[in-house]
Amino acid sequence: MRSFFILLLWLTTCIFKVSAQLHRSDSLTVHGLDCMEVPFSNDNRVVLLKSGKEKFDDMLAAISQAKHYVHLEYFNFRNDSIGNALFTLLAHKAKEGVRVRALFDYFGNKSNNRPLKKHDLNKIRSAGIEIYGFDPIVFPWINHALHRDHRKIVIIDGKLVYTGGMNVADYYIKGKPEFGEWRDMHMRIEGEAVSVYEEIFNDMWEKTTGRFVQPDSLLLADMAHDRSDFQGLKQDTTPTAGKKLIGVVDRVPKIRPQIMREAYCEAIDNAQVQIQIVNPYFTLIRSVRKALNRALDRGIKVEIMVSTKSDVKLIPDIVAYNVHKLMKRGADIYFYETGFHHTKVMMVDSLFCTVGSANLNSRSLTFDYEVNAFVFDSCTTRELQNVFEEDKKNSTRLTPENWKKRTSFGQRFRGWFFRFLIPLI
Repeated sequence: MRSFFILLLWLTTCIFKVSAQLHRSDSLTVHGLDCMEVPFSNDNRVVLLKSGKEKFDDMLAAISQAKHYVHLEYFNFRNDSIGNALFTLLAHKAKEGVRVRALFDYFGNKSNNRPLKKHDLNKIRSAGIEIYGFDPIVFPWINHALHRDHRKIVIIDGKLVYTGGMNVADYYIKGKPEFGEWRDMHMRIEGEAVSVYEEIFNDMWEKTTGRFVQPDSLLLADMAHDRSDFQGLKQDTTPTAGKKLIGVVDRVPKIRPQIMREAYCEAIDNAQVQIQIVNPYFTLIRSVRKALNRALDRGIKVEIMVSTKSDVKLIPDIVAYNVHKLMKRGADIYFYETGFHHTKVMMVDSLFCTVGSANLNSRSLTFDYEVNAFVFDSCTTRELQNVFEEDKKNSTRLTPENWKKRTSFGQRFRGWFFRFLIPLI
């Protein structure tokens, strides 16, 4: 009996030690982000929108109930059926007196195979929607090629924000013929974090148009007395709803150029047990690659999911080269096979996660305007982990045995050779 109690005491001590370790990773990361002056709020609700259909159904339902304003900031709006549905709804809301402001990246629009053309923009503006392209590319073109606005933000009446990895396009719902399903993730946030996204949008609106967003006093008074909720939206049903801690990491070139990579490295370096990553353009930069290597050297379980297919021709070979190197150091690598996995998420220790627009490539971490929410909530994190586990069913785990079977010599050579272009990709 005495030995049983000793064993029980030992097991209890071990459990408490593991628990203390787990709670270190989120608190240390919060402290690290706080030192970077990342704004935090702890009264938020988060709803994960796990497909294009979920995102657009939820977002269009919310926009249809807007009373005061809708602000949109996207890398691009594709001129297709979902884009047309969005702008038709926005035109209807503008006719009702709702103020609609929209931004898109000029390069993002031009690189889109269904861009908004001049006559499309004129039609949108004639419907009462204010829409502008960020940083038109003019001579000398190279000056405008680097720092693009890659964010995805929709704010409605200052009450909720939609953000994540999706632009506006049919293929988020219907997929693409060349690789099938387009897998992606978005989320809706309600709470104080919305005001941070407001500031981000307002700054970009001023940068693009030269004008401040200045709601008139009557509108502010009306909004202050508006206690109505949005109806028919997917709800945050977790026990932590309304109490989620969120830090919003906003990358602004020349002002906060290092913050996104530093935030990722901080989270990776503080991991105590497990890191799970899904990212479409896993070409990596040196600091993030080193952070992942340090995590593997500490014995952290690292799981990475990447796509076999991509919408950028060189990417799969470079990604395969990178993940093979990580596999040899001990990482578990999964190739998503049934489409293009465009999701940009990371989960750490089942305690916190990040969802946003940033890819783990040089474009996102060195050049572009990006925004990610770091959600310090175990419920949201576990929900993402469940999605990760489900996606494993449509993935192939990389092993030393199947590495050469799934990649030709030419693919391996291209991955090795073109990795030198990583600073440009």
